[in-house]
Amino acid sequence: MSTTSADLVALGQRRSSEGMFLGVSALLFAASTAATVAWCASMSGMGEMPMPGGWTMSMAWMRMPGQSWPGAAASFVGMWAVMMVAMMLPCLVPMLLRYRQAVVSTRLGALTAVVGLGYFAVWTVFGLAAFPLGVALAEAEMQQPALARAVPLATGLVVVAAGALQFSAWKTRQLACCREAPRRGLRADAGTAFRHGLRLGLRCSYCCAGLTAVLLVIGVMDLVAMALVTGAIVAERLAGERVARAIGAVLVVAGCVQILRASALG
Repeated sequence: MSTTSADLVALGQRRSSEGMFLGVSALLFAASTAATVAWCASMSGMGEMPMPGGWTMSMAWMRMPGQSWPGAAASFVGMWAVMMVAMMLPCLVPMLLRYRQAVVSTRLGALTAVVGLGYFAVWTVFGLAAFPLGVALAEAEMQQPALARAVPLATGLVVVAAGALQFSAWKTRQLACCREAPRRGLRADAGTAFRHGLRLGLRCSYCCAGLTAVLLVIGVMDLVAMALVTGAIVAERLAGERVARAIGAVLVVAGCVQILRASALG
């Protein structure tokens, strides 16, 4: 077989492998999105708690009847992980494609999955940290009406801060790190793949810190908020710094409107 024929065969095999990878990613995205929608619908069906200040508290930070706190934490973290798959997979797929181009292995599919596990392990840890913090804040807000009344104002301040962060040099650096290709010749073993996934997850979580904060204060089970944040993250990854700053401008304006509204009601 000539060298040219061998190259064509190799190219065909790579394209077939990438096609399978994209197909599996699409199915995973569809399944995680469906599970997230079902979770949000079930939580919304339980209602929300009206709070002083004219806002309602999500049931995501509450125990269900007969549920223990460890059980509530496990349920939240499990759904958080599924939600992160739905939200972050569109950004992760291009990074995984770059990884696949940098590694030569006959086990590329398995190694790609290990990278993904490392990536989402980071986001799962963030969920583990978010739950007790959210529960503690919810308990404090229920016990102190003055604190509850300040929540709408605090929400606006968080949104403004997240918008301002979009203009920072730090954000520009994190965005560039998320978009850079890995060095060629990465070792084709599970340990290296998992560590690479952890690095990708950390970079991504740093880059998305402001937008994730916005999601948490607006409503972790709000489907519209999830869709908007996901769209913003994907847009800035694909288009870069200019789109990130445009998103920042929108957040600053939205946050200022929220602050004015909260001040008027207060």
